[in-house]
Amino acid sequence: MIKKLTDKDKKDWLTFIKKKEKLLDKEIKENNKNYNLEKTIDLHGYSLNLANNTIENFIHKCFKENISKITVITGKGNRSQNKNDPYKSEKLSILKYSIPEFIKSNSELLKIIKKINYSSIDNSSSGSFDIYLKKIKE
Repeated sequence: MIKKLTDKDKKDWLTFIKKKEKLLDKEIKENNKNYNLEKTIDLHGYSLNLANNTIENFIHKCFKENISKITVITGKGNRSQNKNDPYKSEKLSILKYSIPEFIKSNSELLKIIKKINYSSIDNSSSGSFDIYLKKIKE
């Protein structure tokens, strides 16, 4: 069954598209300060020092923006050149393992982190993990 548009429907549509007001994003509740937003950061190809500095700054920035979940993409470490270097730790020279260790050893970051999903770090088929941040106390 095909329903014809009425003149009222057409008029309502034209009125709607001329308005400057836009529909609210379903993910964001404008009147709620606890937005429950998520962000993702991809650290593929970063050196260890750059990745550590970047994730530290990113976590602080997300906390200030009241982000509740961060997905950190590190890669699985399968193509890491560090595996062939006998003087480097295979586990800690790969971002998948070294980034969570860096976070756990940073007391300032731990103050604003609620939880880290360590099970995905231990999963060999996963190249990412999630960080859940605390809410800013008002």
